[in-house]
Amino acid sequence: MKNKPIVAGIGELLWDILPTGKQVGGAPCNFAFHAMHAGCESIVISAVGNDKQGEELLTALETLKINCEYVQHNSFPTGTVTVTLNEKGQPKYVIHENVAWDNVVFNAQIISKLKDLDAVCFGSLGQRNSVSASTIQQLLKTVKPECLKVFDINLRQHFYSSRIILQSLEFADILKLNDEELPVLAAYFGIAGDLKNQLRQIITRFNLKYVVYTLGEKGSIILGENEYSFLESPKIEVADTVGAGDSFTAVIVAGLLKGISLHKIHDMATRTAAYVCTQKGATPKIPFEMF
Repeated sequence: MKNKPIVAGIGELLWDILPTGKQVGGAPCNFAFHAMHAGCESIVISAVGNDKQGEELLTALETLKINCEYVQHNSFPTGTVTVTLNEKGQPKYVIHENVAWDNVVFNAQIISKLKDLDAVCFGSLGQRNSVSASTIQQLLKTVKPECLKVFDINLRQHFYSSRIILQSLEFADILKLNDEELPVLAAYFGIAGDLKNQLRQIITRFNLKYVVYTLGEKGSIILGENEYSFLESPKIEVADTVGAGDSFTAVIVAGLLKGISLHKIHDMATRTAAYVCTQKGATPKIPFEMF
């Protein structure tokens, strides 16, 4: 019997070019890092280019102890994102196109790992290009039935469509979204009513196990078929919010796989995301035990 749940983040892998310098980035990578610190075995399924940026990114991942075995190499440039921060430390992104992670192929190496996965986290951004979109959807069709499929919607710039969101929701067991993303879904799918009612409609319509909804400094909600948890966000001094949502998702997934109570999971996810907000970059080492 294996000791740790095995989880994968699939999609974008890149350098976040911040005002203070470049940091390892991409939601699947951030998710994998924080899931690892929450007691999972984590892998990243993505790609880097055959360039200096790609070599440096793999070196940085190894320093973070992230498994790079399933990171492909191709002839496209390694992904980069230009990040600017407002006065509250909230990021604005310019995500450069036609890069390595847009062109992840579904190969024998990926297939060999699918039977081991207990959870996979994916988003809409990783599916902006048809090559990676096809790979992500093939992976989701091929994992074992009990593998937890987590759609962290991650709407960025114009890189999403109702078709990709609908296809992703039909695969998903869990949807993670924030207060800026819910109105987009509501408009796409004709969802109305108060907040709790909208979230309930999403669960019912797409046969989800949970919706995880974040409201920034106001708090967060985890809603299941027969479970509800709301927690306020702690008052902190924000350095930047990059990666906070990914850490929140990772801790929730790790907790569910470990059979932890929803309240304890929610509390730990909130504490972890708050700590990430007090640090620069998406992957600070978490200084406390999780589960």
